[in-house]
Amino acid sequence: MSTLRAYGSATYDFSGCVAVVTGAAGGIGTAISARLRQAGASVMCWDIHRTTDSPYQQDSIDVNDAAAVSAATQRLLASHGRIDFLINNAGYAGPTMPLDQYDLREWRRIVEVNLLGVFHTCRAVVPAMRAAGQGRIVNIASLAGKEGSANASAYSAAKAGVLALTKSLGKELADSGILVNALAPAAVNTSLLQQMSATHVATMIAKSPMGRLGEVAEVADMVAWLCSGDCSFSTGAVFDLSGGRATY
Repeated sequence: MSTLRAYGSATYDFSGCVAVVTGAAGGIGTAISARLRQAGASVMCWDIHRTTDSPYQQDSIDVNDAAAVSAATQRLLASHGRIDFLINNAGYAGPTMPLDQYDLREWRRIVEVNLLGVFHTCRAVVPAMRAAGQGRIVNIASLAGKEGSANASAYSAAKAGVLALTKSLGKELADSGILVNALAPAAVNTSLLQQMSATHVATMIAKSPMGRLGEVAEVADMVAWLCSGDCSFSTGAVFDLSGGRATY
């Protein structure tokens, strides 16, 4: 039996390209940033948190702040002249509990980070991509947005919104040279899971036919393909990374 390729072994050339990755201070965002940089892209990390040892350019941005996102976009265009890739990865899971027990402010915060944050960044970056006649937008959603996860109503609703936004924007930009796609991972092995109860995480793993969590490198490899020229006829699409769990 032949050995399967290692993560990141597919070769892409993103030299000269400028990528924005939100929520890039850890987990999936860090893996995506590393993968794009490995292929030659200049990576700008937008995150509310800064890391002292990051090898990437950083801009401390709250994606919920539309004015701050717009200003960061203009700074990046002034310094680099272009934005080729926008990876919307910033997310917040929040606590897991029945819908009627959620604190109103917490429910709103989950929706604002996961859905409105994507709207704000797309709204700021799309004009520059449209003017250039090219670009790739990849929205990191969740399988929860397709299935709805018990005790995670806010997160599920927000990610469902991201999927619908992706389909809508993909259609709007279909003839512009800009492709807009989404990933819907099942549970991925990151610190985000620490915001959830152990029982909730165990339930997610149990639902996977592969019986394991996804790995950040697997997400990053799919993002790299979606940013590449090999992805040419997919837009407004949702790509599952679920270990066989997804059924539609």
